[in-house]
Amino acid sequence: MNSRNRRQCSGQILVLGVLVISILLLSTQLYIYEVGKSLEEVRSTCISDLTLAMKLGSKHTLIGSLANISVGGESSTLLLNLERWAEFSGRMYQLGRPVLEFVPASSPPYINGSHLSWTIDGLGISSAYVDFNLSVLDLQVDVQLAYAINVTTTLVEKAFYLDQGSIKKVDVTCSVMNEGRPALAENITVLFQNSSSWVRADEQDIYGITDYGNGTYLISFEARIEQEDVRVSAQVHDLRGIYVQANVTCTALP
Repeated sequence: MNSRNRRQCSGQILVLGVLVISILLLSTQLYIYEVGKSLEEVRSTCISDLTLAMKLGSKHTLIGSLANISVGGESSTLLLNLERWAEFSGRMYQLGRPVLEFVPASSPPYINGSHLSWTIDGLGISSAYVDFNLSVLDLQVDVQLAYAINVTTTLVEKAFYLDQGSIKKVDVTCSVMNEGRPALAENITVLFQNSSSWVRADEQDIYGITDYGNGTYLISFEARIEQEDVRVSAQVHDLRGIYVQANVTCTALP
């Protein structure tokens, strides 16, 4: 199985993982009941666990779906996974029936809840956004919970080069963020354009990457590049499996 096929399965794998976590969270109600807690206390604990599990499951459904879409999966993947999650979650609560409704973002720039923007100006965005409404049908309680989940991986790329005659020394800085906060990358691939071809930077004789541990990475390499304008592309998978890329034209150093 190639890497693309493995990525396309990631959404379904993550959803299954979330279902297991949710079941473990809700199983605490049985223990509480067995040690003599009142039904009201059991119900209160179950509702608390249920809302936590629902939010966690919803977020991981978006993460898995976006990981799939960002590597070439269909945009409908998000809707299909949300429908599966809503169907499963309706059977999670033993004292009542949860009803999960969802509305994927449709206002620009989102289409069907997802948004991919990989620019030539050094900014890449892979994002999913969905509004949820949870209702619990229970004779003893009335639960109405609205929440929104935003999953966004952002890449900011800056690049400079020093002309050393026939060889150009290039420094590329990549900053990775999850929901606006610094995040780590699973892997980073940098390519540069030479004539009409794109060449991997890590195939050059002189190449190095520095991980600053805060979501910022410095990739340095030297290469023979024919044209005066030096264009580079950064391709990143974050630790959640979400892919994002950005292209930029390097700034020449004096």
